[in-house]
Amino acid sequence: MKIDIIGKRKYWYILSAALIIIGIASLFAQGLNFGIDFSGGSLLHVDFQDSNVEVEQVREVLGSYELGGSSIQKAGDGSIIIRMPEVEQDKLEEVYQGFTDEIGEFDLLRSEKVGPVMGSELRRAALLALAIAAVLQILYITIRFEFKFGIAAILALLHDVFITVMVFSIMQYEVTSTFVAAVLTIIGYSINDTIVIFDRIRENLKNRRKETLSEIINNSVNQTLVRSINTTLAVVFILVALIFLGGETIKDFAVAMLIGVISGAYSSIFIASALWYEFKPEEHKEPKRA
Repeated sequence: MKIDIIGKRKYWYILSAALIIIGIASLFAQGLNFGIDFSGGSLLHVDFQDSNVEVEQVREVLGSYELGGSSIQKAGDGSIIIRMPEVEQDKLEEVYQGFTDEIGEFDLLRSEKVGPVMGSELRRAALLALAIAAVLQILYITIRFEFKFGIAAILALLHDVFITVMVFSIMQYEVTSTFVAAVLTIIGYSINDTIVIFDRIRENLKNRRKETLSEIINNSVNQTLVRSINTTLAVVFILVALIFLGGETIKDFAVAMLIGVISGAYSSIFIASALWYEFKPEEHKEPKRA
């Protein structure tokens, strides 16, 4: 059974528009749950006498004080760097005591408050990276295909990024620098499937005889559909495994990637080629005259 991408394109537009409206409403109503990288907080650098202390042991102790979502990294020398929401000194003392009771003696190498300045720098850097990626991808697709292909691909790409942001807003998942890395990764991943479909459309256009442009697009998408689904499922299986087995440190990245990969498959199949069709003049949508 073939999917009528172009004939039913209004349904895809309505679905995407509904999701975007819900996302905008969520952003206005509750915004994003920015983590320490954006909102500031407390940074602890501790060195336990037991050099074999693992990150999960530290996270378990922090969880007892409702700080289990903190960013925890093990430094090269075996010490532990913890970034957590800003807490009062009394609660910090309780955390220190918890470390001593549950893990063992430690030396506090550093304890300081981190302001939100890093957050504004990260936001600027992320937006700049997104803008540069969009311009370069439009340039690449224009050279390889045509300018209208590039615009359609970028609009589909921005659709994927916004859907990812929207879900994080609705579910109030924490937005950290890891999330930014995931969004930038989604940009690179999502465009790949779109280019494969555009490449098939271009090949089929060369052999165009009596088919309308909508028929060519439908045939092209359906010809690459199995590949798109199989590639997406292969990545989804890995990301689901990372979410449940990869630990808290990588969970935010995996969740963001999972949303972006699914949205990317949807936009590549249902949105990108349909948008390109909208951009074409009416006379180009009919079959070539003999």
